[in-house]
Amino acid sequence: MNPSSGESPERYERHCAEIIAQTDLLRSHLSGAELASPVPSCPGWDLGRLLRHLGATHRWAGTVVRTRATLPVPDTEVNHPPERPGEGAEELGAWLAEGAGRLADALRAAGPGAAVWSPGPVGTSGFWARRMAYETALHRADAALAVGVGFTVGAGAALDALDEWMEFGVLPEAVDPGPGGPGLLGPGRVLRFRATDAPAHEPGEWLVDLTGTSASWRRAHSAEVTADAAVSVRGPLAALLLFVYRRPVPAGSVEVTGDVPLLDLWRQRAGFWLEEE
Repeated sequence: MNPSSGESPERYERHCAEIIAQTDLLRSHLSGAELASPVPSCPGWDLGRLLRHLGATHRWAGTVVRTRATLPVPDTEVNHPPERPGEGAEELGAWLAEGAGRLADALRAAGPGAAVWSPGPVGTSGFWARRMAYETALHRADAALAVGVGFTVGAGAALDALDEWMEFGVLPEAVDPGPGGPGLLGPGRVLRFRATDAPAHEPGEWLVDLTGTSASWRRAHSAEVTADAAVSVRGPLAALLLFVYRRPVPAGSVEVTGDVPLLDLWRQRAGFWLEEE
């Protein structure tokens, strides 16, 4: 899936910097960690596999951008990251940082508008910078859960990451019925998400409208929202981000009212192509 990839130079640089920042934060979770620790949010994975997956993903995306690939680049190591016998958390953390740095360097060298292959109809380096920033943040959340520490994320990054996910959630491949599967479009089908801690100057609600012949979304201030919603989700930004990604959220942090089966179906269908967890 590939939403709009338009990037200003300023936002592009923020995404490049976020890749590094999120990787550094993830590495801060690794002191004393056991690579064999299970990752509850990625069933069947341990911490070592999570780190190898993310490091391979950074290197794969970096290859796409650096070579200006026009065709799919093999991603075997992304989906099946090889074990690295004898390496501990510190060594894998350093390897992870090296890959993130190479990716950020490749993105900065390309600039935001370079045409490159992506899994959707539009491919630019801007798409990859944004996607890799939040792929890294998500897997930092997975690592934090594995080692038993909390997950927080800056408001600006969380808002943009949620915007990106709403874009994924209205693409035709997400909402149209697959072979033998249910579609998401129908009368009265509006999803509402509200961040309880959004900065006052930022719109803190997302409306996903599934009522027409195609899906759409918008972000608004609470006072601007007058439409009834079939289902509403309310919680802090970090918890909302984990929730839409179908990750565990802290107990009591997210409140859901309304048509839960519709919400669950949307969450399942809005998943991103890069995830196999």
